[in-house]
Amino acid sequence: MTEAPEAAESAGTAVKVIRVLLVDDQEMVRDGLGALLSSAPDIELVGEAGDGLRAVQLAAELSPDVVVMDIRMPGMDGLAATARIVGPPVPPVPPVPPVLPVQSVPPGVPGPADPEVPAGPRSHAPGPRVLILTTFDLDEYVYEALAQGASGFLLKDAPARDLINAVRVIAAGEALLAPSVTRRLIDDVARRRRSGSLRPEAISALTARELDVLRQVARGLSNGEIAEELFLSEQTIKTHVGRILAKLELRDRTQAVVFAYENGLVGIVGEG
Repeated sequence: MTEAPEAAESAGTAVKVIRVLLVDDQEMVRDGLGALLSSAPDIELVGEAGDGLRAVQLAAELSPDVVVMDIRMPGMDGLAATARIVGPPVPPVPPVPPVLPVQSVPPGVPGPADPEVPAGPRSHAPGPRVLILTTFDLDEYVYEALAQGASGFLLKDAPARDLINAVRVIAAGEALLAPSVTRRLIDDVARRRRSGSLRPEAISALTARELDVLRQVARGLSNGEIAEELFLSEQTIKTHVGRILAKLELRDRTQAVVFAYENGLVGIVGEG
């Protein structure tokens, strides 16, 4: 179990501060949520935005760890802003081919310093994780938010302590879905699966142990709980999860859950 910030602080352990950007078009909501988040010793509210476009700008300027995002906003909504903030996964940098000595470069071939030779992609740290916080738990919002790269989905009527815990969970790279959202997600995935969105070639790339771990992730278990279930160390589970995400080209555990349901790795209640 993760050590509570208060306990770590009293024990003299440095507490990692989670930098949060809050996005909601209602100022009163931002004030209330901002005060709540700022009350946690391990959370720093670094900025606020009232629409999606401003959220994208601030996310680039402030580099928050977590963006708490509303969905329905004027102009650019939360779904579009999430897609812009999260972006596609950065592909690995390909190996650089050896450079010929200057005297061996044939005429007309660009040399190492020639501007015609494009530079390879730059690697950078993972971007912010997005927690969708809204009063709407409609099917189309749930699936679209997760498809755009959101790491979690929490309803605004959840208890205050759940929001603080959700930010911590998302910052740690875990998946988080409200119970009612989980039910809707599973129902929606079941319909999509029947219409055909399978990736058998991706599943075949996973080892038997990785499939076991993925099924447990889809059940909503933490690394510690999976370790107990499979009689392995928590570090081993963490390694397996990392390899699963890399092989399937997924951003986080939330997308892994969606993948598992879409591809029938976890049974859907009510299917016969």
